[in-house]
Amino acid sequence: MSRKSASREIRYFTVTFRPRVAAEPMSKPIQRTLLVAVAVVAVLWVAGCVLIYAEMRKPPEQFGRFMTRVPAPVAFLAFPFETLWTHARAGRVQIGDAAPDFELDKVDHSERLRLSALNQGRPVVLLFGSYT
Repeated sequence: MSRKSASREIRYFTVTFRPRVAAEPMSKPIQRTLLVAVAVVAVLWVAGCVLIYAEMRKPPEQFGRFMTRVPAPVAFLAFPFETLWTHARAGRVQIGDAAPDFELDKVDHSERLRLSALNQGRPVVLLFGSYT
């Protein structure tokens, strides 16, 4: 249907929408295969999370050796790396607990100081930082 007006032509279109036809349900073997595939991927993902978390709990040198063998995109994109790291390295010291004992070299490397030797009946302030 068209109508002429002055020097231009205007056309009118009728648009009809048809309801979508429901897709056929998947066959039972395809559903089963898909379910098994999703379950296998989920189990592998959980196993990977457990493995990475267990390695994160080890000393930094051992964890570093492990991470050199893991491709970075796999570790950082496929797994919740930051969350695992936060929980693995959270520590167990609570407010009010005694500080764990440790040794450090003096700045001039003349001797090693132990926290328990400094902390004998008086408070010790530890200051970590850069003065550059």
